[in-house]
Amino acid sequence: MKFLVTNDDGIFAPGVAALIEVLQHFGEIYVVCPDQERSAISHSITLRQPLKASPVKLFGGNVHAWAVNGTPADCVKLGMDVLMKEPPDFVVSGMNIGPNLGRDVYYSGTMAAAAEAALYQIPAMAVSIDRLEVKDLNFQVPKRLLYQVLESLLANKIPDGVFVNVNLPYVKKEYCRGIAVAPLDLSVARYRYVGLNDPYGNVYYWLKDRLQQLTEFDNEGDFAKLKAGYITVTPLEGKVSQRKHLRKFERWLRAIPETKEETI
Repeated sequence: MKFLVTNDDGIFAPGVAALIEVLQHFGEIYVVCPDQERSAISHSITLRQPLKASPVKLFGGNVHAWAVNGTPADCVKLGMDVLMKEPPDFVVSGMNIGPNLGRDVYYSGTMAAAAEAALYQIPAMAVSIDRLEVKDLNFQVPKRLLYQVLESLLANKIPDGVFVNVNLPYVKKEYCRGIAVAPLDLSVARYRYVGLNDPYGNVYYWLKDRLQQLTEFDNEGDFAKLKAGYITVTPLEGKVSQRKHLRKFERWLRAIPETKEETI
């Protein structure tokens, strides 16, 4: 089995090395990651400057790896279109430091990489750890949890166009409460702007991460389940439009009369 690995923390982030160590038990690894951190860059791609894919020897001789001066979505596209001779069987994005929950799916570069793979009809997952600081992080803890998730997912066929968001609690395997398949809790407003004054009286606005202070959430959503000590698994679909919405809008707009073409 061939895996394409990417992330948004950059190719030198320890999370990608930990992910590779797990995936090597399941198959052959190709790595295409940004050359620097590209967090919260969403699904952007690079249009107005050339991309460079620099081969790197970071993960041993059996792992083909490139650092790209682009976004996570760039990395998946470049891997698919150019760097790999054949499409991968599975794309894995991560392991991200910090969870990706609820509305994060719209902002996260980690999530966007998995979504990009789904556009190619390639099964994909994004993996994040419920830990905000990499200092003193013992990757053996999330690696053991991820292994059991992968065993189950790889034994089944993920439907075309679907990608999976996985969040791992930072707890030892014996303290993990299990796996919860949970919807995104889009009610959670994790990030809020706060105003700060500079010495000259000007106000600037910064985003504050309120993850640790949130108290109101859906008890069945991904945020609550992760907080309770579960591995959360959320299947997502990359389709922008759905047939039921198309029909609804057709009904709405059918009442608008056609405009007659004017002759000049």
